[in-house]
Amino acid sequence: MEIITSTKAMQARALQLKKQGITIGFAPTMGYLHDGHIKLVKQSLENNDITVMSIFVNPLQFGPGEDFDAYPRDVKRDQKLAEEAGVNILFLPERADVYPNEPSFEINVLKRTDVLCGRSRPGHFNGVATILIKLFNIMLPDNVYFGLKDAQQVAVVDSLIKDFNFPIQLIPVETEREEDGLARSSRNVYLSEEERVHAPHLYKGLKKAADAIQNGETNPATVIHIVEDYIKTNTNGEIDYIEILSFPNLEQLKQLHGKIIIALAVKFSKARLIDNIILETQIGSRNFEV
Repeated sequence: MEIITSTKAMQARALQLKKQGITIGFAPTMGYLHDGHIKLVKQSLENNDITVMSIFVNPLQFGPGEDFDAYPRDVKRDQKLAEEAGVNILFLPERADVYPNEPSFEINVLKRTDVLCGRSRPGHFNGVATILIKLFNIMLPDNVYFGLKDAQQVAVVDSLIKDFNFPIQLIPVETEREEDGLARSSRNVYLSEEERVHAPHLYKGLKKAADAIQNGETNPATVIHIVEDYIKTNTNGEIDYIEILSFPNLEQLKQLHGKIIIALAVKFSKARLIDNIILETQIGSRNFEV
């Protein structure tokens, strides 16, 4: 596995690969790798000649009071996992190289951000969009891979690629889960023993919502109440939000139809966990796909 730490060196390497007609798959991460990240790599290896992973904890997407300094980091462990997974090039830039000067421009994401996590994290997706524009221009990927656990991020990246005419294919990858259904996340390490027992109920609550829709329920408020009641009954977490929106446009719905997302965020003592289910629904039909 090749390790590159300079943005100029990475871009030069990417240009060299492109001139050779080699396809590049790219998995951007903030490190502390888990099986969800490895799933992105495996998908990329199937689709591309070369798979590149970046590890960079992006300060611009952390707001005041958020966990930038406490965000888990273990570069040596990540290097080992990336190499074992089959990553061809690992990009490990320093903050001063990625953001060498005060910015002259500011990226402002206008849509798909005033719901879900974006509502309580103003500026978060501006930071996500800024680093991705940089990374896309450095990596020059043909395909980029993002996990659907953070489905709002997938929706924003979808808009970013289309609005800026990047010649890149977005490949959303299904959420990787523990055996008990808990979505894999770097933040799971913050859960206490009791919270770890409670946390799988987030996904179970989402599945109850899917069951209600399968049985013909089309009122979003009713479905949300089902999830809310289940979470409050079975966990000691504090519900941040439970929302049902169209996907990927993330618009409010008066009645459930078309492709939708049921998403939630729940706060535990030291971890805020998110999860979702994406469904294809049809008014008057009990048929749907998860």
